[in-house]
Amino acid sequence: MKKEKQELYIPEHVGIIMDGNGRWAKKRGLPRPIGHTYGAQTFRKITRYISSRGVKYLTLYAFSTENWKRPLEEVNAIIKIFRQYLMDALTDFRDDDIKVRFIGDTSAFDENMKKLIRETEEISEKRQGMVLNIAVNYGGRDEILRAVKQLCAEVKENKLSLNDITEQDISARLYTAGQPDPDLIIRTGAEHRLSNFLLYQAAYSEFYSTDVLWPDFKKDDFEKAILEFNKRSRRFGGV
Repeated sequence: MKKEKQELYIPEHVGIIMDGNGRWAKKRGLPRPIGHTYGAQTFRKITRYISSRGVKYLTLYAFSTENWKRPLEEVNAIIKIFRQYLMDALTDFRDDDIKVRFIGDTSAFDENMKKLIRETEEISEKRQGMVLNIAVNYGGRDEILRAVKQLCAEVKENKLSLNDITEQDISARLYTAGQPDPDLIIRTGAEHRLSNFLLYQAAYSEFYSTDVLWPDFKKDDFEKAILEFNKRSRRFGGV
């Protein structure tokens, strides 16, 4: 973690569960999909701000494996906004030193979407700044299952011994392989659960929940999370 002059520690890796888009729209008498449009605007602004604060890794929960269960109109609206975001990202982040990666099962998307995902990752591949993980069609249990299947296949092929498997071997087969586990996970929208987000990686993450709905989440709200994070005593199972 980076230590600032104000004696504040900036987490190396922050995860955010961007919750409350639909409720934000409902409170204003608007269709739920409109909330996702405003949420996408917050997505871009907050990403840039967090990068400027010195965070090295940012993982944003954009679309979960469970989100497919929502009304078709809302799912289609989210996918449409995501597609537009990808198109914008090819130019929006062109001058930002942000490396974009997508974590989750992207095979569920159409070929045009997969092409946009590849292009977005490729255009930012050589950047040296903050790594932005965008979790799409992502589920923590599915991620662990995927890692377990890889390990089983390697054991079956005699590439790995069952008795030699370590926690590091599991971590190396997660979508976030090579990255530190999140120090802080922020959830907007007043809920107090992980909702299948980074289940393995979040074993010792600090959790911060705010009543602020995602479209209303501002720089000051992020700073409140950082202040709260600095009050925590992280013992990692020790005394």
